[in-house]
Order: sequence, then C-alpha cells, then structure tokens
Amino acid sequence: MSRKRISIVQSSYIPWKGYFDLIRSVDEFVLLDDVQFTKRDWRSRNRIKTQHGPAWLTIPVRTKDRYHQSIEQTVISDPCWGRTHWATIRAAYARAPFFGQYADTFEALYQPRGPDERLSEINHRFIVAICDLLAIHTPIRWSTEYGATTGRNERLVEICAKTSATEYLSGPSAEAYIDRALFAGAGIAVQFADYSGYPEYPQRYPPFEHHVSVLDLIFSVGPAAVTYMKRL
Repeated sequence: MSRKRISIVQSSYIPWKGYFDLIRSVDEFVLLDDVQFTKRDWRSRNRIKTQHGPAWLTIPVRTKDRYHQSIEQTVISDPCWGRTHWATIRAAYARAPFFGQYADTFEALYQPRGPDERLSEINHRFIVAICDLLAIHTPIRWSTEYGATTGRNERLVEICAKTSATEYLSGPSAEAYIDRALFAGAGIAVQFADYSGYPEYPQRYPPFEHHVSVLDLIFSVGPAAVTYMKRL
C-alpha cells in the first residue's frame, strides 16, 4: 500500500498559519463540519493585529438549537457582517507592505452572499482562497462525503479507511482523546503537529503575536509568507 497522509479538522474562520501548515503537510484534508457547533470558538471567529493589540472578528450566527446544531447547519444572522469585518481589516492593514497586492481578492470574498449563507460555506470559501494565495494544492473534502459512525475516534478511523490513509496527522490538542490503539488496529499511524519554533516576521504593532489570522502574515510579507511557515 502506498503512503497517504490525511488530516480531519473542523473548518475555521480565516485561520492562523498553523492551520494552513496542516493542510499543506497532508495528501488530503477533510473538513469535519457535521459535528457540534460551539460558540466563542475558532469556527466563527479569529483575531487580527491592530494598533490596540489583537482584536476579535466574529461572524454573527443563529443558534436556534446550539446543543444539537452542527457547524454545517449554522447560518449567519446578519448578511452585512462581511462589510463590517472588511472595514476593520482595512483599517488595521491598509499600510501593511502587501495589503494593496491582495486587497481586491479579500474584499471580493467579503461581499454579501445572501441572508441564509452557512458558516461552513464561508469558512470553506476563505480557506480555499487562502490556499490558492499560498500555492497549497492539497485536495479539500467534506467528512459527509465519506459517511460517518458514532464515536469520535471510530469516525476518524472510518474516514481514514475510506480515504485509504496510512497516516493521520492531528493538531496537538487532540492528543488528549485520540485512541492510538484503535488507529493502530486499522493500520493507521497517528502523528501530532508540532507548532513550536515558528520564526517571527516583520509584524506591525509590537509585541509580536503568532496566534492571529494568517491574513496578518500575508499582508505583512506577501509572496514570502510560506518561508515563515513550516512542514509538520
């Protein structure tokens, strides 16, 4: 069997650089959006750097049944949210070295798409566009394409099996619940991403902060962005 490495992660809004390192370090990236939506989490918000420090950008969503509402079922509550976010981003980065080079691309992404747009669709749109800017060509799929079983670990193992994966690359926070024995029994090696040792780049508004949206990196160093990222 040939080697195939995959990662299975919930979608996030304009994620940080480590999320994109996860994508570019695997052969297939699966968005796990048919799971519980959690408020005040990376699914619907992220941070950018401003002259007053890191600031949150949060997509307003409807939470009619937040205990039985998946990410893919979550719908925005304000169709004008994108204009507000873009105005905040423009104010923070208008003088960044490469803002002008990418402004039109991102402004278009923030245009209103209708009152019933789903959070998953928004996240996917931004993730795909940013991958294109970073020259990341990893196929991105949805977990629903592979069906699902109950049980957190069982579901991950089943998706790995259906994608013919031999290796599963996970974010470090999952180490607390990953059942290595279950994966091993299916012939799948488990690895965890190491997010330590990222180099700093010329960032506006010190002190330096790694844990902000990848937009900060792109607007700061432009085409050199991947040189400040790492293979996991």
